[in-house]
Amino acid sequence: MLLRNVELGDVEAYIRMRCDPVMMGELGGPLPRTGIEAKVRRDVERAAADADWIKMIVPDEANPDQVAGTVTLWSHESDGETMSEIGWMVLPEFQGRGLAKQATRGVLERARDDRRWGLVHAYPAATNGPSNGICRSLGFTLVGAEEVSFADRILRSHHWVINPATDLA
Repeated sequence: MLLRNVELGDVEAYIRMRCDPVMMGELGGPLPRTGIEAKVRRDVERAAADADWIKMIVPDEANPDQVAGTVTLWSHESDGETMSEIGWMVLPEFQGRGLAKQATRGVLERARDDRRWGLVHAYPAATNGPSNGICRSLGFTLVGAEEVSFADRILRSHHWVINPATDLA
């Protein structure tokens, strides 16, 4: 498996992940198709600047154009404090192979070695068993259930946190 930065050519993968009702079922439903190109451009710029880690999951290094999903680590403000958050998505035909867990572990290992991210938070939907299982198996601690905002939607999520330097299983 290869983790590479998002590229301008990843628009179709973004559409498949963000505009599909099945893929977005745990995140309040599909996002509109309009604006995806602009989102990819912003993500490419942020990844190139090393501000965010927006990694495309490539299951076979020999076929770098085949994308299985994405794992992203970014910082943002929450209640006046800067926090780091991680999230992942894997397309249906690649699910159940351990790619999300492997990719998430890879980014957390890099975060551990980089030392700038501090505590890393994850907010999978409370009903998303596989993503909550990834958090549990990688050494995250469950803080509790809470409502979070995503794409102007309020979602019931589980709040997990990990210190990659000390807790990564």
